[in-house]
Amino acid sequence: MSKPVLAILAAGMGSRYGGLKQIDTVGNNGESIIDFSIYDAIEAGFETVVLIIRKEHEEAFEEALGKKIRPFINVIYAYQNLEDIPDGFSVPEGREKPWGTTHALLSLKNYVTSPFAIINADDYYGKNAFKVIYNFLANDVKDHEYAMVGYVLENTITEHGTVSRAVCQPKGEFLAQIVERAKIGLVNQVLKYEESDGSWVDIQPDSLVSMNYWGFTPAVFDYFEDVFKRFLHRELDGNPMKCEHVIPTAVGEGLKEEKLSVRLLSSNDKWYGVTYKEDKPTVVAALANMKEAGDYPFDLWKQ
Repeated sequence: MSKPVLAILAAGMGSRYGGLKQIDTVGNNGESIIDFSIYDAIEAGFETVVLIIRKEHEEAFEEALGKKIRPFINVIYAYQNLEDIPDGFSVPEGREKPWGTTHALLSLKNYVTSPFAIINADDYYGKNAFKVIYNFLANDVKDHEYAMVGYVLENTITEHGTVSRAVCQPKGEFLAQIVERAKIGLVNQVLKYEESDGSWVDIQPDSLVSMNYWGFTPAVFDYFEDVFKRFLHRELDGNPMKCEHVIPTAVGEGLKEEKLSVRLLSSNDKWYGVTYKEDKPTVVAALANMKEAGDYPFDLWKQ
């Protein structure tokens, strides 16, 4: 197979954050989290990055990121377009919200022909995670036999509100089940998730969760396209403005239907993220400390 490619989900609207957080500055030399992820990816062996964005944001991404990293890695833009949905469906009048990360992944179909990792733009995953996924994609991945890098739930929450996490049930080295929980947070200092009826249920702090760190081959496109069509048939009439479909849910359907399997890969790195603006100071301090410790140079992109 061709060399693995890194794809980055960067087309979100940042409604909870209040802006285009994908390229918001968190490093002490003007970097965003995505800068650090791409730097780590290059160290791990990736030579191409595909940035999944909204077309109207391309100029902003090129100015903030693209022109800096091109001397070090091949950069491709893929566009998540609200109008790009299967034949037989139409976009509801007035809808602005993207269709979710399953739809975003499908925008790679015309750009990616080799095994690929896919991650969030606004999550810091750590150096080892990129080495682990690159090794899997370069040596072990097969069509319909994929991988996920998981994280411990209590290390991925924020004190500033609830988070959405896909909670995983392992079975040996593989993923047995995965369920998206839209609201997980601290209730009287106890971790809980909200059920659809509004009740709150305890969840174990050491639960394994997905932070959207996946390894696939292009064989996943056809199956996810089928899953996405079923989602539109099921949800479009009832929730036309806000319904969305996410990768963990697509993977969960594939596990139930035995269309795919997912190996669980481990990383000892600590995760950092900016769900809310109030999370930013913690991330800024952590990345500054990593530079001070020599994990990163002050100028990531000095030629």
